[in-house]
Amino acid sequence: MPPQLEELVEDFSGVGPKDRLQLLLELSRELPELPERYADAADSMEQVHECQSPLFLAVEVDDDADRRVHLFFSAPPEAPTTRGFASIMHTGMDGEPAEAVLAVPDDFYTALGLAQAVSPLRLRGMAAMLSRIKKQVRAAV
Repeated sequence: MPPQLEELVEDFSGVGPKDRLQLLLELSRELPELPERYADAADSMEQVHECQSPLFLAVEVDDDADRRVHLFFSAPPEAPTTRGFASIMHTGMDGEPAEAVLAVPDDFYTALGLAQAVSPLRLRGMAAMLSRIKKQVRAAV
């Protein structure tokens, strides 16, 4: 796993369920704003329908040798869980080489220990985010 993602997994797994939820809410506030080119998320980004709240994502891959991945997410402020999941993805994988992003285990999120804090339906949304990210990275490389 990319180092930043590994660090997040360690942070989450090192605290109890209530603190995990608090950590997720804190991360939701750290999700970066979208650049202007994605101002109209519904038209310019892919929607992740498995998420309970409207979530859109876009993936860009650099043309350099490392093929670094850049992630962009749009989720409403009133959806802190969804925003938190997106922030985990952004913090853990943005700027990483495509090879590292594609190597992230599909079930890495289980190690976060969030199953005790959020519903399985919400976790399915997180799995879908990762699946869409990998699909877009594969298409770009």
